[in-house]
Amino acid sequence: MNKKEKPQITDNTIKTAKRLLRYVTGTYKIQFVIVLICILVSSVASISVSLSLRYMLDDFIIPLIGSQDPDFTELYRALLVLGSIFFLGVIATFVYTRLMVVIGQGVLKRVRDEMFCHMQKLPIRYFDQNANGSIMSLYTNDTDTLRQMINQSIPQVLMSALMILVTFIAMLVLSPILTILAVIMIGLMVLVSRKIGGNSGKYFIRQQIDLANITGFVEERMNGQRVVKVFNHERKSEEEFDALNEKLFHSASSAHTFASMMGPIIGNIGNLLFVLTAVLGGFLSVAGIGNITLGVMASYLQFTKSFSQPFMQVAQQFNSIIMALAGAERIFNLMDEEPETDDGYVKLVNARKNEKGEIEECEERTGMWAWKHPHQADGTVTYTELKGDVRFFDMSFGYTEDHMVLHDLTLYAKPGQKLAFVGSTGAGKTTITNLINRFYDVQDGKIRYDGININKIKKADLRKSLGIVLQDTHLFTGTIMENIRYGKLDASDEEVYRAAELAHADQFIRMLPQGYHTMLSGDGEELSQGQRQLLAIARAAIADPPVLILDEATSSIDTRTEGIVQQGMDNLMKGRTVFVIAHRLSTIRNSDAIMVLEHGRIIERGDHKELLGLKGTYYQLYTGKLELS
Repeated sequence: MNKKEKPQITDNTIKTAKRLLRYVTGTYKIQFVIVLICILVSSVASISVSLSLRYMLDDFIIPLIGSQDPDFTELYRALLVLGSIFFLGVIATFVYTRLMVVIGQGVLKRVRDEMFCHMQKLPIRYFDQNANGSIMSLYTNDTDTLRQMINQSIPQVLMSALMILVTFIAMLVLSPILTILAVIMIGLMVLVSRKIGGNSGKYFIRQQIDLANITGFVEERMNGQRVVKVFNHERKSEEEFDALNEKLFHSASSAHTFASMMGPIIGNIGNLLFVLTAVLGGFLSVAGIGNITLGVMASYLQFTKSFSQPFMQVAQQFNSIIMALAGAERIFNLMDEEPETDDGYVKLVNARKNEKGEIEECEERTGMWAWKHPHQADGTVTYTELKGDVRFFDMSFGYTEDHMVLHDLTLYAKPGQKLAFVGSTGAGKTTITNLINRFYDVQDGKIRYDGININKIKKADLRKSLGIVLQDTHLFTGTIMENIRYGKLDASDEEVYRAAELAHADQFIRMLPQGYHTMLSGDGEELSQGQRQLLAIARAAIADPPVLILDEATSSIDTRTEGIVQQGMDNLMKGRTVFVIAHRLSTIRNSDAIMVLEHGRIIERGDHKELLGLKGTYYQLYTGKLELS
C-alpha cells in the first residue's frame, strides 16, 4: 500500500454495528435473551470457582489444619455446591453456543435473502458501474465475515464483558484497596486496545476492499480466458494480478501485525498486574492493612490472572469484528442503493372485445392484450389494444449529462414492421433498444408505445410486451426445457415444444441424450453458439411478444449456422414489430426501413433499394467500400 494512503474507519462504522445488531435482536429476540441469560450464568459460574478459594481456605481448609478430629462434612457440601454451580455453567455454555449457531445462520439467511431481493430491484446502471466479481464478493467473503462474528465474536465479547464486570465486582468486594491498582491497569489495557485496535481496524477495512478487487479481477479473467490466451496476454494479466495481490498483501499484513501485537501486550499487562498485586497485597497483609488474609490473597491473585483474559479474548475477536463491520458496510451499501424507480400506472391486461366491439378486461387468457390506462384527471379508465406501434419523438439521451449518445431522434415502427439499425460501434444502436425497455429513461423527447408515453407504463408490464434476443446468449443452470420456459414460467410442455419448433431448435434438442431434459451448466457451454442462439429464440418465441428486439443476434456465428438461425428468427418475426441491430447487412435486406446511425444521429433512412440508390454510407457499407468498425 502506498505510504501516503491512510485507510480510515468510516463514520458509519458505529451505525453499521447497530444496524447489524438489530438483525440479531430483531430476528431472534427471544433466543438472544436466552443467550444473554446463559452467558450471565456461565460468567457467574466461572467467577464462583475463583471466589470460592477464599472461603475454602479461610472457612474450611485452614481451620481443619492441625485439627485432631477433622470433620469434612461441610467441606464436602461446599464442594458439592461448587460442583453444581460449575455444572450449571457448562450447561449454560452449551445452550448459548448452540443458540448462537442457529441465530448466526438465520441472520445470514435473512441478509442474503434481503440482499438478493434488493439486487433484483436495482437499475441496470448499477451493474454497469460495478464489477460482477465485486458484487459476488458480497455473497461470499463479506457474508462469511458476518458468520464468524455472529457465531464466535458476539458471544465471546458478551461473555468477556460480563466476566470483566462480575470479576471487577468480586475484586472490589474482596479488597477495595487492591482494586485501585486494578483500575489503573484496566485504564492502561483500554488505552492500548484502542490505539492498536484502531490501527488494526483501518487496515482490515482496506483488506476487505482489496479482497473484493481481486475477486472481481479473477472472475473477469476467468470469463475472458480465451481472449487472454489468443492475444498472449498472460504476462500482462500476471502483472495486473500481482499489483492487486501486492495491495492485499500490504493491507492484510498491516492488519494482522497490529492484531497480533494486541494479545501479547494485554497478556503482559495482566502479568504485570499479577506481580504488582502480589507485592502490594503481601505488604498490606504484613502491615495489617485492609484485612487481607491468605484466602483473600489467593482469590484475588486468581482474579487478577483471569481478569486479563477477557481483555485478551476481546482483542482476539476485535479483528473478526472489524472485518465483519467492513463487510457489513459493503453489504448495507448495496441494500441502500436506490432501487429502480417506477412511477408508471398503465398496466398490461388480458382483454377481449364485447358485442359492441369495445375492449374490456378479462381474467382468462384470450390471446389479446390491452393497455389499461387510468386517467388521473377525471378518474376514467380507457383500454388500448396492444399492437406494437413504437414511435420516437425528438428523443435525446446520454448515460451522463455531459456526454449525450443520441441526438434528436425521430422514427416510428408501425405494427408488424421490421426496422433495422446500422452503424459503427458507439453509434447508439443498442442504446435505442435499452431505452425501449426503459433500462434507462430519456433526458429529452418522448417514446410512445401504442400512443402511450412509455414513462406512464409500468416497467414490468412494458417489458412483458417485449421480447429480446441478444448477441451474448445467457443460459441458466437447468434443463433445456426450463431455459426455454424462462420466457413464460407457466408455459406447458406443449408450448415449449411449439416454441422450439418455431425457432428451428426442436431437431437438435431431440438428438441430445436426454432431449428437452438435458441439463445445461456453465452458460450452456455443452452447446454450440448457434444452438444456444436457437434456444434464445425459442425463449423469446414462448413469450409471444408483439415487439421483438434482435441485438446482433447472428454476429457471432458462422454463415452456415446463420442460415438456420435466420429461419428461426424469420418465423419469430412474422406479425411482430421488430427492431434489428445487425453487422451483417444481408440479414436486414427485407426490412421495411433501415436507419443508418452515426454519432447518435440518423444520417440516412429508407428501405434497402432506396438506400442503395442514394449511393451514400449504406451503399458504401453494402458494397464493401466502407466497413463497420
